[in-house]
Amino acid sequence: MTTDTTQSERIQKALSRAGVGSRRQIEKWIAEQRITVNGVLAELGQRISTKDDVKLDGQQVKILSEQAGLRRVLMYNKPEGVVCSRHDPEGRPTVFDRLPPLKGERWIAIGRLDINTSGLLLFTTDGELANRLMHPSHQVEREYAVRVMGEVTQETTTQLFNGVELEDGFARFTDIVDSGGEGINHWFHVVIMEGRNREVRRLWESQGLQVSRLKRVRYGSVIMPSNLRLGRWESLDQQAVDKLADAVGLSPKPVTPLNPKQQEQGKRLQRKRLKPEGRPNNKKDTKPKAKHKTTHKR
Repeated sequence: MTTDTTQSERIQKALSRAGVGSRRQIEKWIAEQRITVNGVLAELGQRISTKDDVKLDGQQVKILSEQAGLRRVLMYNKPEGVVCSRHDPEGRPTVFDRLPPLKGERWIAIGRLDINTSGLLLFTTDGELANRLMHPSHQVEREYAVRVMGEVTQETTTQLFNGVELEDGFARFTDIVDSGGEGINHWFHVVIMEGRNREVRRLWESQGLQVSRLKRVRYGSVIMPSNLRLGRWESLDQQAVDKLADAVGLSPKPVTPLNPKQQEQGKRLQRKRLKPEGRPNNKKDTKPKAKHKTTHKR
């Protein structure tokens, strides 16, 4: 076991940063005795360094220094009917099915969207970047376009802005913008600072209202472009990735483009016909652009 703490870091952080999986996944794998360090079963919170022999399910994991390595980030337009799991026991399509393949790395989803929610989903190979962008302490904004069924009054939006108590704690919208429409086709743009399960839907439901469409249009500084079609992805450039990293206190790292083979394989996967189980896209009632005019904001 590594004892030089000046050159080591906790195993969950090191493996997450190496792109093996999220910290929560790694903790689960340690509990399941799937990870070894120098031939001995890993322990939760154990410190490791680049000199240690780390294996997951018997396969070597390359540990890089905190300063080393590259950073890749993709933005993906998730369709309804597609799940965010890496593998789905029910055989439903997953968001990972259409991403470009990597060698020696893996894509980590930055947050999740439920099966009935579409829109912007970010992926990265940098586990530490993913962890910080998802963690509530960094207060990263998530903006959604939402179609609400029912009468939305000024009192309703005030209550949602001030906050309500949900079953898993206090929650609120930090920004609410009326985006127009009438009757069952009334749209709002809302912003939350956390990624709790079905949080946007549950906030509206707390006021006796039903969400009929939900689409994420922004995550932090990344706004999904209107020309990014459902089921398609685009790589973020160095400037966009550095801006994301800076927002959560990380230093810049080089962003290397996908090589020609990866790009071709990725494009081939993108051309596969989408067969989601959810509602097909309807251009007439989607609101793909992030809003900036504020009805409520603190």
